[in-house]
Amino acid sequence: MSKTNGPSACPIVGIGSSAGGLDALKAFFSGLPADTGAAFIVIQHLDPTHESLTAEILSRSTSMPVVQITDGMKVEANHVYVIPPNAYLALQRHLLVLSEPVLMHGVRMPIDSFLWSLAEQCKERAIAIILSGTGSDGALGLREVKGNGGLVMAQAPEPAQYDGMPQSAISTGLVDRVCPVEDMPDHLAGYLKTPYVGGADSDEPEKTPDDKGSMASVLAILRTRTGHDFRAYKPGTLDRRIARRMSLHHISRMDDYVVFLRKNEGEAKLLFQDLLIGVTSFFRDPEAFEALDREVITPLVEVRQTDEPIRVWVPGCASGEEAYSIAILLIERLETAHKHCPIQLFASDIDESGLAFGRTGTYPENIVASVSPERIKRFFTKEDHSFRVSKILRETITFATQDLIGDPPFSNLDLISCRNLLIYLEPEVQRKLLALFHFALKKQACLFLGHSETTGQQQELFEPVSKKWRIYRRASQARTPALDFPIGTRKPRPTG
Repeated sequence: MSKTNGPSACPIVGIGSSAGGLDALKAFFSGLPADTGAAFIVIQHLDPTHESLTAEILSRSTSMPVVQITDGMKVEANHVYVIPPNAYLALQRHLLVLSEPVLMHGVRMPIDSFLWSLAEQCKERAIAIILSGTGSDGALGLREVKGNGGLVMAQAPEPAQYDGMPQSAISTGLVDRVCPVEDMPDHLAGYLKTPYVGGADSDEPEKTPDDKGSMASVLAILRTRTGHDFRAYKPGTLDRRIARRMSLHHISRMDDYVVFLRKNEGEAKLLFQDLLIGVTSFFRDPEAFEALDREVITPLVEVRQTDEPIRVWVPGCASGEEAYSIAILLIERLETAHKHCPIQLFASDIDESGLAFGRTGTYPENIVASVSPERIKRFFTKEDHSFRVSKILRETITFATQDLIGDPPFSNLDLISCRNLLIYLEPEVQRKLLALFHFALKKQACLFLGHSETTGQQQELFEPVSKKWRIYRRASQARTPALDFPIGTRKPRPTG
């Protein structure tokens, strides 16, 4: 049964390309069926002073209608839309909205800009494809697409005319399929037919009485092969993330996926990565970080004695951007106060690849979208299409492998920043983790949560500092409940 009944229903494929991308686009559309049920949005780096002929050229490679976008245009299935020169594009309720291009620190990022809105609007129905081009545009936007459950593909760097953009995308570790552009249409067409995406001719997901047993088998295989137990995750989260992996292999039944998982050892690691994937960036939710600076960090620095350490823990740190953001705020406030308090910031996660990324401290040049020019100059060194964190910033953070549920916490802390992790866990586990945070914090120390999270499960343990921005202070009079959930005996391994 088709689910493409109307403009708002179709999956949307955002395709980013730059130098050398036109040939790749022609090859892609030449091999793509015209009835996939998806809409295709082409975002290129174009000369702002010249008319674009991309729509006319691509119309020779596909029987789908190909048009250059005008402001307010509706998105329809089985159509191709091409960005005009000298414009940024956003998706708003499946309308294409054009705006003036934004130059950030000398860099234009139209692909990232569109992918961010695509991910927000389409969730699991978003697909990002990165083709030939120079630079790193798209590397940040694809994080949003992947974090919201969408598909990410990149052209194999070797045959690409310019490998900068594909290589930057691949270096994030988030690309689902790397292949020559000629191989993309078949995989994409099959993916769009899966129940997870709901493209043309997609059937409702097949349910069987054995699904519950199959889920238990999937989690058991994960536990055996990765050493991590995901039974504390909400069933809905598990269902969506597993369904996503199934769709990548065009598998519609979970018992068939169990068989596939058993036969393919590498799939367990990939599923593990999908279950962990979170959306992160420097100073994500800027107003929340402004509130954290104003309500927590500035007062903390004001009362702290010189040479007395400031201790912060960022559990579930992913690739490190949040930890570095907090470290930047601390360094700035300490310099303003002319104090020399050591910063002891612990960034922990169970994902070794994310920790390795954070330890290296090299991020695509697109971070200029969320980091000010002053902070770029102060805390980063420019490299080839990337920025590396400065030594002074890197030395404030210890990256540690740690299972938040199974390992003991850091303690005597001034701040815990745990954003957008609790929402994936069962309510009982949330309750126990909030008790753990209460135990780990000093008196009057603070907890910083994500915008969809609260301390409702343990409200008596925390007092709101800012309900709007999810900042809470440890209630000094409240006693920490017994920490009765599994806490391992091994200590976190600082490796940074």
